[in-house]
Amino acid sequence: MSTLLRLADMRRVRRWMVANRREHPAEYQAWDAVTTLWVMGATGWLPALLLHQGWWALPLCLLGWRAPTLYVRWRVRAHAAGRLRCDWLPALPAAVR
Repeated sequence: MSTLLRLADMRRVRRWMVANRREHPAEYQAWDAVTTLWVMGATGWLPALLLHQGWWALPLCLLGWRAPTLYVRWRVRAHAAGRLRCDWLPALPAAVR
């Protein structure tokens, strides 16, 4: 998986998380944190540039923007290695996994 996670894929994962949040509360909270980082990264770069104070923040914004993709990639690898079970992977298309 070398491309960014699409919004439709993020929506599929979110739907799975909401439907299964009682059985997987830690997963639900982790995905909320990842999407929070994504929103912060997607919206934080503009104020950083406009205020001329945030050149140090631009790499953090890029990392936050890529957070969902990096998280899914990490979970796919951990699941494949048998270190972590990931029940929401079937919610993603095979091309993403």
